[in-house]
Amino acid sequence: MTERTHVTLQDVATAAGVSLATASRVLNGTARVREDLRGRVEAAASRLAYTPNAHAQALVRASNETVGVICHDVSDPYFSGIARGVMRAAADRDLLVMLASTFRDSAREIAYVSMLRAQRARAILLIGSGFEDRRWERAMDVELRPYLNAGGRVAALSRHRSLRVDTVLPENREGAAALARALLALGHRRFAILSGPARLSTVVDRVGGFRDALTAAGLEPAEVVEGAFTREGGYEAARTLLARGLTATCLFATTDVMAVGALAALREHGLSVPGDVSLAGFDDIPVVRDLTPPLTTVALPLEQMGERVIALALRDGPRSRRRIERVAGTVILRQSTA
Repeated sequence: MTERTHVTLQDVATAAGVSLATASRVLNGTARVREDLRGRVEAAASRLAYTPNAHAQALVRASNETVGVICHDVSDPYFSGIARGVMRAAADRDLLVMLASTFRDSAREIAYVSMLRAQRARAILLIGSGFEDRRWERAMDVELRPYLNAGGRVAALSRHRSLRVDTVLPENREGAAALARALLALGHRRFAILSGPARLSTVVDRVGGFRDALTAAGLEPAEVVEGAFTREGGYEAARTLLARGLTATCLFATTDVMAVGALAALREHGLSVPGDVSLAGFDDIPVVRDLTPPLTTVALPLEQMGERVIALALRDGPRSRRRIERVAGTVILRQSTA
């Protein structure tokens, strides 16, 4: 019989009477393990003269220095601003950042989470609106629970309330309501809303907050035209509204990039902003200050939000309770509203 010369991790797990995953966590130092289990694994490894696979350990160490950032579209200035904050804070901690864009595909988002789980990334950050979809909620929970239970870190920014992880939460509903009240104070009484997809929780909150403020002022709910949460979506939504016959004196686009597209559509139609119709957005991405005219919007501190979400993911202390950090928006009136 040939003598066995290589002891595997499975041999150590069997000798210690623990699972392969537990033996791996002890010997790779990737998560907290009960002291009695740690002692059994270390004793078995010593008795069997176990030698770790250097290549595998190098992969674990590299993964443990990685933070995965999953967002809707990193080319969108909203997400790139947040990602810049994440990357700056990660660099201060000597961590690497992997960026992934889902393009608002819920299945793709879950696939990215699964991939980062398999790579044992140190933390996963979910950036951007959640989906109003119970199937997505259940599938995401199936992916996140094992990762969290194994010591992984997860934090979210602007996600659906049912996602039970630490969250940085922009006050979208409150910000949209404050914007509506500011526009009412300018004298506007007829509004239309250029909305992103209604299945996104951010859209639900921003449209709901704006319409709530109009209802509180005794006005009829504003007409809503839905489009993609992009510059092209805003352009097409504005064209649809114009084709129906524009009666509103002010348009509210639920994101600044939609407002940029709407501005182009209004100009093509021969309308001036704000001479013929006023226009407002949400987020205060850098480009809107340089538009002609500069855009009225609700400003969010995008880079600071990125710094806060990675700090939440990597915070010390017990995690038995979900922590939510709320971020207020600030209404900024500029020349696009009269």
